[in-house]
Amino acid sequence: MPMMKLVPAENPDAYIASLLGWQQRYAQALRSNCCQHRAAARRHQVGHLVYFSNGPVLLTRAEEKRVLFGFWRGKRLRDIEPRLKPGGKYEMATLELKEETPLAHATVVALVKEAVALNASHGDPTDLTASH
Repeated sequence: MPMMKLVPAENPDAYIASLLGWQQRYAQALRSNCCQHRAAARRHQVGHLVYFSNGPVLLTRAEEKRVLFGFWRGKRLRDIEPRLKPGGKYEMATLELKEETPLAHATVVALVKEAVALNASHGDPTDLTASH
């Protein structure tokens, strides 16, 4: 696993601004799509951005040689993007993006919309007391 790039930043804008080159372009494009499709209330955590809609929906995290695009209910999104790799708590799955990784705008939109819809219908994925 690549060494995590911890980006010291006070807010999401500063986080994006602290990145360079292709990582900044990918992170900004992902952020734009997330915000346009109701994944809001962005929060910067150490080294990544988390997007919320009725609980956490997705994250982006820049590391030394990749950008991770992860979803709390990502296992349910593999029909939209089969490259999502399951792992971690909840129903997490992540897509590893490198400079040469193709990722169509329509795919990002579909992933974000469906992730938001899943939280709307099933609630906060981190609420272990709720029925998911």
